[in-house]
Amino acid sequence: MLRKITDLLLHPSRLSSLVPQSIPCKTPISRRINPQFPPDSSLKALCIKGSLKEALLEMAIQGARVKFDGYDSLLTECVNQKAIREGQRVQGHMIKTRYLPPIYLKTRLIVMYVKCDSLEDARQVLDGMSERNVVSWTAMISAYAQRGHRSEALNLFVHMLETGTLPNEFTFATVLTACNGPFGLEYGRQVHSLVIKSNFESHIFVGSSLLDMYAKASRIHEARGIFDKLPGRDVVSCTAIIAGYAQLGLDEEALELFRQLQKEGMSSNYVTYTSVLTASSGLSALDYGRQMHNRIIRSELPSYVVLQNSLIDMYSKCGNLIYSRRVFDNMSERTVISWNAMLVGYGKHGLGRQVLELFESMRREEVRPDSVTFMAVLSGCSHGGLVDEGLETFNMMVHGQDIEPEIEHYGCVVDLLGRAGQVDKAFAFIKQMPFEPTAAIWGSLLGACRVHANVPIGEYVAERLFEIEPQNAGNYVILSNIYAATGRWEDVINVRKLMKKKTVMKEPGQSWIKLDRTVHTFHVRDKFHPKREEISAKIWELSVKIKEAGYIPDLSCVLHDVDDEQKERILLSHSEKLAMAFGLMGTPQGFPIRVVKNLRICVDCHNFAKFVSKVCGRELSLRDCNRFHHISGGVCSCGDYW
Repeated sequence: MLRKITDLLLHPSRLSSLVPQSIPCKTPISRRINPQFPPDSSLKALCIKGSLKEALLEMAIQGARVKFDGYDSLLTECVNQKAIREGQRVQGHMIKTRYLPPIYLKTRLIVMYVKCDSLEDARQVLDGMSERNVVSWTAMISAYAQRGHRSEALNLFVHMLETGTLPNEFTFATVLTACNGPFGLEYGRQVHSLVIKSNFESHIFVGSSLLDMYAKASRIHEARGIFDKLPGRDVVSCTAIIAGYAQLGLDEEALELFRQLQKEGMSSNYVTYTSVLTASSGLSALDYGRQMHNRIIRSELPSYVVLQNSLIDMYSKCGNLIYSRRVFDNMSERTVISWNAMLVGYGKHGLGRQVLELFESMRREEVRPDSVTFMAVLSGCSHGGLVDEGLETFNMMVHGQDIEPEIEHYGCVVDLLGRAGQVDKAFAFIKQMPFEPTAAIWGSLLGACRVHANVPIGEYVAERLFEIEPQNAGNYVILSNIYAATGRWEDVINVRKLMKKKTVMKEPGQSWIKLDRTVHTFHVRDKFHPKREEISAKIWELSVKIKEAGYIPDLSCVLHDVDDEQKERILLSHSEKLAMAFGLMGTPQGFPIRVVKNLRICVDCHNFAKFVSKVCGRELSLRDCNRFHHISGGVCSCGDYW
């Protein structure tokens, strides 16, 4: 197919000199409306009333007298009611009375079958047309694209070009939505070339589809270039570029662009707000998420389920489960996605009991769980230390549901057993799985080996991971942790040499805290923050206070064979400690301190935060790459189980 498009590009004469122009209807007006019979007002009147059965009876009575207007009204009402059997009767009546429908009516037949999800019948109508126009082709291409039949949509587009029919803006906008998947970018670039030749690049519909195609292919800079060149922008194009940034995890860029477009007078719809909420979730920007919620309320948008689901997800990822549950409880309609969002939220916060209670409520309301539901429940049991309940849920899925467990569900069981210290049992479970274990499953077990100091299995698992993903620095670091915890410093050095040999770079730890509408970023041993000296002094002050309360630094978290004093200095330079100290300096008493970290929080930083919370009387919220830690009065919501 790609070769065909390329061939057409290299021989533009075959496309009849691609220039935008209207496509005249080749069917003469005399064939479209027979002057012998005036427009059938009775059929139209019945269709306007929505009396489709009576209209069909009237069609049967009139027989061969039914012409263009009557058929048009009947097919329009069949489309409105998605009445496929009635539409088939209309088509059968045309055949029986030997009526030769014009292109317009045959296209209406295609649309009718598409609306009724009968693509095979729609394609038969298209293939049976002796004459087709761009609208006929586009209707069928759109049907394939919207239902995920990418290959069929692209092949039909090529077939249309080969017949000499010139695409219009709607054709291009539609076919670009089919340009995704493994070869989507290649096809998309070819279609983009045709768009340029046809001079449709600046059209708002085509431009929006182009930038969306590039954004989904992770080519956000190309998408932004198209967006910036659009002579006019509407809510669709603005939303497409914002969503592109958010979907790629470029959350700050998404929020900044939204702010900029708001100043330029951009209007927003529920899809826009959904994308902005996704970006707020990624940054754990609770204040900004609340502002978006207020905007949504003021805009008086209808209660779109997808928007409310995004609010649940945003609040839970920003650490405010009370608001998540409030949105959930106030929903007039809930889908399985709504339940899943709330279940995942509870699981991320380690509230395994609440996960199980909500799951039971879901079953009582006879909402059918899907594979994501069971993933959320198993993960919640894993984070909450509910081993028996998790295994029972997995057995329920295997024996009592129509959903076949996927490899991710098996991975949750491995994580469940590993976190609980049952490393040998988790290892045996992996060997009995009907799937080949993935890097994620081995990684979960390796993390459990680090926590529970299981060196033999840890070494075996690490070797498997080095084969599967040799450039993942995290695996080398965890193995180093395992060796360091047992004092095997020579092995720690060997792991570092192996990393250097394979040019593996460790991702540096970073922590963020937002104060006065500014996000402050801290790195390990940060030397660039303007208040680094005051922060360092604050950390030492805290260290002295919490030691008096019983804090003992966990020196096993340091992967260097140095003396204890140096190890303690290294621990105090961790990014989350710097962010906590800065938060204590910059927020008044009574306000919670919210810190986000890109990696897993270490044991010493977790203990440090608990003692700081107790001594200073402050509430701390730490979000790492795995979960939330809500710490108050020296107690963490995770129960020291994470």
